[in-house]
Amino acid sequence: MYHRVLRKMQEQIRTRQYVMTLHAEEEMNDDGLTIFDIERAILTGEIIERQEDHHTGEWKYLVSGSAIDSRLTIVVGKLSVTDKLVIITVYLEN
Repeated sequence: MYHRVLRKMQEQIRTRQYVMTLHAEEEMNDDGLTIFDIERAILTGEIIERQEDHHTGEWKYLVSGSAIDSRLTIVVGKLSVTDKLVIITVYLEN
């Protein structure tokens, strides 16, 4: 449904035009994930939901994809006004 947004996110991963929030890094470490897992989840994933931030009005997207070891991973991200992908948080799907 959000194919254009997903393609843009994947391009930002391929060209290393992304940043991770401190919260995303903490969650990644807590779940035993690496940056390679997060990149792969976005590159292999699909957008499963779009949410509007109540404070900023910006759209954020939940991408469901596979980590390197095939664990189902959710990455929450948004495209910033600076044309970078901002990875807000990550978690393993139960």
